[in-house]
Formats: sequence, C-alpha cells, structure tokens
Amino acid sequence: MTAALDLAQLLDAVADALVVCDEAGAIVLWNPAAERMFGFAPAEALGQSLDIIIPDRQRKRHWDGYFETMRTGLTRYGTSLLRVPAAHKDGHALSIAFTVALVFSGDGKPTHVASIIRDETERWKEERSLQKRVAELEAKLKATEREPDPIRS
Repeated sequence: MTAALDLAQLLDAVADALVVCDEAGAIVLWNPAAERMFGFAPAEALGQSLDIIIPDRQRKRHWDGYFETMRTGLTRYGTSLLRVPAAHKDGHALSIAFTVALVFSGDGKPTHVASIIRDETERWKEERSLQKRVAELEAKLKATEREPDPIRS
C-alpha cells in the first residue's frame, strides 16, 4: 500500500519554484523555492502582481500575452520551455526557464496560470562567456588568415 500524497509537502520539497496566478495576474500560490529564487516571502508575494519579478522592459509583452491567454484559453507555450529575464527582490537580474499550465473552471474558462520555474542564471552566464570567447577566437583566426605568410612572400 502506498502512502497518500501530501501535496503541501510536495510543494515545499521541490527545488523548482511553483507560482500560480489568478486570471488578473495576482499571485495565489508561492512555494518555498519561489521565495529562495526571487527573495520575496509568501506574505510579500501572495496577492501581488507578477510585476514583482518581471523586469520593466518585459512587462507590456508579458501582460499582452497573459490577458490574451486568459481571454482565449489558449497558450502557445503549453509544452515549450520559456527562457526569459526576471528580477530578484534585491534588484539583481535572473535568467529563468519555465513551463506554464492553464487551470480551467468547470465551464472551460481559464482561471489560473501555473508556472514551474528554474533559475538558470549561472548557466546563462557560462553560455554568454563561452559565446564571447568563441567570438574572440574567431576574430583572432580571421585576423591571422588575413596576415601575409612571411614564408610564402
């Protein structure tokens, strides 16, 4: 016989942030991983707009898509991993990856958006550093190819 699943224990134990928002974009669920990732205690996050973690420059695009999804009940991101910038409570930038799931009422209307979020800031920094290094090496290689070969001259 298996033990009954304790959903609260699961939400507390998972390493990824779970953030659920209502149709207006207010946060209604904020697990401990979300607090660790973004710096806001549940009392600070619950009832607040997602704007607390969305950088200013991304807000219009986010809300346009959010409200269109709530209006239509359709999202093109249902099975896609999204990678976007985010903001920590102390102001430092984060790079996050997340998936979304819509929650529907009995009459088929969307009522909530659930996001499972992972902090990929370190991975993103490493990738940017590698990209920069590759670009530098490519530039050196091109410069070397343009120099006349003293042996063949």
